[in-house]
Amino acid sequence: MMIDINVVVANNIMDQMKKHNMKQIDLANAIGVSKQIMSKMLNGSRLISIAELHKIGDYFCVTMDDLLKAPVESTEVDVMRAFMGKVESDAAREALHTVDKLADMIIFHANVRENVKVMSETWEM
Repeated sequence: MMIDINVVVANNIMDQMKKHNMKQIDLANAIGVSKQIMSKMLNGSRLISIAELHKIGDYFCVTMDDLLKAPVESTEVDVMRAFMGKVESDAAREALHTVDKLADMIIFHANVRENVKVMSETWEM
């Protein structure tokens, strides 16, 4: 099972926010991004740039490595595998497998598109 680094980083940032009793808007203001961008960062739908990750680490007095650390044991559930056990025909299993691949491709391309925007913004600074 593949771990989504965006979700790992977002969870680590939210842990820091809880420790410091902060809201999303507080962190957004501290690192100079909009509350909408911060929301996307924290729900894992937007890649956080190295510059932003560095600012967040500095703000919380933690290293970027701390923010990038994946949990030792992931509790993430593989939804497709859960459904696969309930499917009775090979054709249905194959269809679910195809849907899973398509969903991964859609997410990948959406992330690439968002990351292009982030990188463009970073280089324009």
